[in-house]
Amino acid sequence: MKFVDEVTIQITAGTGGSGCVSFRREKFVSKGGPDGGDGGKGGDVICLADENLGTLLDLQYRKHYRAERGQHGSGNNRTGESGADAIIRVPPGSVITDAATGDILADLIEKGQQAVVARGGNGGKGNTRFKSATHQTPRKATPGFPGEERKLKVELRLIADVGLVGLPNAGKSTFLKQVSAAEPKIAAYPFTTLHPQLGVVTRPEFRHFTVADIPGIIEGASQGKGLGLQFLRHIRRTRVLLIIIDGQQDNPEEQVAALLTELREFDPTMLEKPRLVLINKIDLWDKKTTLENMERFAWADFLASAHSGEGIETVLHALEMMLFAQE
Repeated sequence: MKFVDEVTIQITAGTGGSGCVSFRREKFVSKGGPDGGDGGKGGDVICLADENLGTLLDLQYRKHYRAERGQHGSGNNRTGESGADAIIRVPPGSVITDAATGDILADLIEKGQQAVVARGGNGGKGNTRFKSATHQTPRKATPGFPGEERKLKVELRLIADVGLVGLPNAGKSTFLKQVSAAEPKIAAYPFTTLHPQLGVVTRPEFRHFTVADIPGIIEGASQGKGLGLQFLRHIRRTRVLLIIIDGQQDNPEEQVAALLTELREFDPTMLEKPRLVLINKIDLWDKKTTLENMERFAWADFLASAHSGEGIETVLHALEMMLFAQE
């Protein structure tokens, strides 16, 4: 399935039905009074978080959502039926923004959560509403009010407990495959992961947490370079960051600093999240350099190999303690 995490759509709420001009027509009643009913309310446009969705693909192929208009009023003081609402189903984690003003209209995190993003217009008044002691036969009714119309930006921000942060080919996808049943694409070239992947890690005592493998970040990502903002927006939802560094690369401390700089420039609150640093690919170290590298990476939290699994259990235990200690 194609992963789509940002779309722009047009929405139009329903117009209210018009009020009715009508007079009673009864046998033996020579001058029946007004009995025109009000128009029905137009339907609303509602966004609903659907747990069965994981992408905004459906919205990409349908660009305009329109609610039904209200029915017109009729005689015998009958109010027109309200128009049906238009329901837009989105994945949990979707942020709904007014594209013109930038105002956030809804942030749907929980499954089943919903928000009205455009309200239908009220129905018009029938002539019964205009009857008075001095005006017994009003021939006036009002049209229904138009519904709200706007352009929406819908942005998906994945909800995960742990976000994997690292340069391309640091081993994030291999880590996710090692600790969960997820099957991310793994290859020896940059940007193997082109969209976020989620995996569930099962731990003892019926505990579990989700891990998000997000496309690799490069210098300048906060300004849109590489996969840029497509990567960074998803980190906002994570509770803990696990920074993964390739143990074969030079200047690992500089790589960590560069990653933190990109996070800070995108959103300073990113650095407030708890984080750990994992030096990966230690299975590629030879015996001669292992002790040297252990001293060299003494500042890191973990030394492990996502490929062989060495040291991974220690990482998972630490993540588990951090996550469940926050509850």
